[in-house]
Amino acid sequence: MPDPQVLTLVLAWIGALVVFCFLLEPFLSLLQVCRSLLAPWFLPHEETSLPKKFGSWALITGSTDGIGKAYALELAKRGMNIVLVSRNINKLRDAQREIESKYSVKTKAIQVDFSVDKDATQIVKKELQDLPIGILVNNVGKQYEYPMYLGEVPEKELWDIINVNVGAVTLMCRAFIEDMKQRGRGAIVNVSSGSEIQPLPLMTVYAATKTYVRNFTLALRSEYAPHGITIQHLAPMFVATKMNHFSEKINRKSLFVPDAESYARYAVATLGKMDNSTGYWTHGLQTFLCEIPPEWFRIYVGGHMNKIFRNDYLKSSHRIKSR
Repeated sequence: MPDPQVLTLVLAWIGALVVFCFLLEPFLSLLQVCRSLLAPWFLPHEETSLPKKFGSWALITGSTDGIGKAYALELAKRGMNIVLVSRNINKLRDAQREIESKYSVKTKAIQVDFSVDKDATQIVKKELQDLPIGILVNNVGKQYEYPMYLGEVPEKELWDIINVNVGAVTLMCRAFIEDMKQRGRGAIVNVSSGSEIQPLPLMTVYAATKTYVRNFTLALRSEYAPHGITIQHLAPMFVATKMNHFSEKINRKSLFVPDAESYARYAVATLGKMDNSTGYWTHGLQTFLCEIPPEWFRIYVGGHMNKIFRNDYLKSSHRIKSR
C-alpha cells in the first residue's frame, strides 16, 4: 500500500506539470508581445524597416480583396514594393492604382488562378524573372459559400478548397524559400484561420485545410529559421470581409470583428516579432479562451455557431428569391 502522503505529493506534481504545460505557450506568446511593444525603448538599435530587414519587394497572394489587399497597402505604407497576385485582372489594376496613388513604391500585377492553373506557381516565378522577393504573404484562400454538410458541397468546390488552401501555400513557399535561404534573409507569412483550433462541423474541409497550414508552417520554421528566414503563422478569427458574407453577425465591424484595414495594421506590426499570432489583440483573447475547453465541447460550439450562420444565409437567400 503506497504511502498516502507520497501519493498526494506525486499527484500534486503531476497537476502542477499539466498546468505548466497548458500555460507555457500563452506565456511565451505574451513574452513576444511584451518584447515587440517594449523593443523601441530597450532595443533602440534593432532594425525596424521592413525593406532593410527582409528586402524591398513583397508578394501577396489573394491581394485584391479583404485581408490580402489591406495587408498589401500596409506593407506599401511601410516602404515595400508590392507584387499583387490574384485571378481578377481588373481588380489587380485597381489595387495597383490605389497603392501607387497613395505611396511612393513600385508595383507589379500577376494574374493567376490557383484553383485552375496547374502550373500557377511557375507562372508567378516566370513573371517575376529575377525579382528578389523579401516578404511572401500566402493569403489566398477559398471558403465554403456558406456552412454546409459535406454531401451538399459540390465536388469541384471541395477540390478547389484543397488546391487553393493547401496546394498554393505549399508550392509558393517551395518556390521562394531557397532564394531567401541563399540571401540569408526573408519572411514568409502563412495566413491560416481560427478554424484550425478544432474540427469544425459544416466547414469540415475548410477547417482541415487550415490545420494543415498551421502544422506546415511550424515545421517549415524549424527547417529554415536557422538560415535567417522569418516564418510566421497568422491565424485570424472573424474579420469583416466578403469571405464571411453568409452572416451579418460576423460581417459587421465590432470590437471582436475588425475590418480588414484595422486587422492588417496590427498584423503587419507583429511581423518579425511574433512567430505565431492571431494578428489582432481581441483575436488573441478569443483564441486563448477558445482553447481552454475540451475539444469535444469546442466541436459542439463550433457546429452550433455554423448552424446559426447557415440559417442566416438560407433565410437571407430565401428573402432575396421572394422579391
